[in-house]
Amino acid sequence: MSMMLRCGSQGVALRTPLISSPVLDAQVGGRVLLKPETLQRTGSFKFRGAYNKLSSLPAEMRRGGVVAFSSGNHAQGVAAAAKLLDMPAVIVMPRDAPRPKRERTAALGAEVVLYDREREDREAISRGLAQARGAVLVPPYDDLMVIAGQGTIGREIAEDVASLGFELDYVVVNASGGGLAAGIALAVKARAPAARIYTAEPSGFDDHARSFRSGRRERNPHLTGTICDALMAQTPGRLTFEINRMLVGEGITATEEEVGRAVAFAFRELKLVVEPGGAVGLAAVLAGRLDLRGKTTVVVLSGGNVDPELFARLVA
Repeated sequence: MSMMLRCGSQGVALRTPLISSPVLDAQVGGRVLLKPETLQRTGSFKFRGAYNKLSSLPAEMRRGGVVAFSSGNHAQGVAAAAKLLDMPAVIVMPRDAPRPKRERTAALGAEVVLYDREREDREAISRGLAQARGAVLVPPYDDLMVIAGQGTIGREIAEDVASLGFELDYVVVNASGGGLAAGIALAVKARAPAARIYTAEPSGFDDHARSFRSGRRERNPHLTGTICDALMAQTPGRLTFEINRMLVGEGITATEEEVGRAVAFAFRELKLVVEPGGAVGLAAVLAGRLDLRGKTTVVVLSGGNVDPELFARLVA
């Protein structure tokens, strides 16, 4: 797998640390290390894949710019990467996306086009815009360069756990379209083949867990209806599912109430702001979905771009 994204001191993506919590370890009876992509540029892991994709484009393809569709985190990642590379960007976002995500995307210099999540097809709108403007369409997950960029997280996890002298047992990864899980799985399995990887999803939006069980890409019955706005893809990606069913193959879930408690736990115990979609894996771990006794587990906190009003209600 190509890993073109430069990290850390070389000045593109931040190499986020692994952090621990004695309170969390005591609660689960094992060693839990958290990967806070909330601290990444634009507040989520999405910058990695976006920059990897955009920086791979030849000069003649950059002139028309890029078009992306996203509920917020991919939008900001693409907008930030385009700004760094001096490329125009158009982002198709749902009207009900959290206001801070819309505002930050626009503040990064992208043109925001809003659509109705329940009545309009964001991919069709994006394809039309890309064709009309001669731009490159940047998918949120079903793209090899995007997946490879997200895979730098898995490389960092495997390297850092090994440097601490531990053997990696489990990795828990929040899943929407599955690009994060696919990239992490490819990188982790190359370095720690015995590690088991789990997707984490909100209850009722557990298309990965159901797809793993059935062996085919299942669809969620609803388009909206969870506080985890970052995890509402209706079905796993075609490319990502082919990777994940081979390398992951297991999924866990958390309820809305459990996710809310995890957001509050991260704020109170870790002093981190984690959006609901970024806290599902932590929620499932706190709820005991996995037996982590005596194990070393890494949980990815995938994003921190939460609406302030929602955050205030969850941590109150």
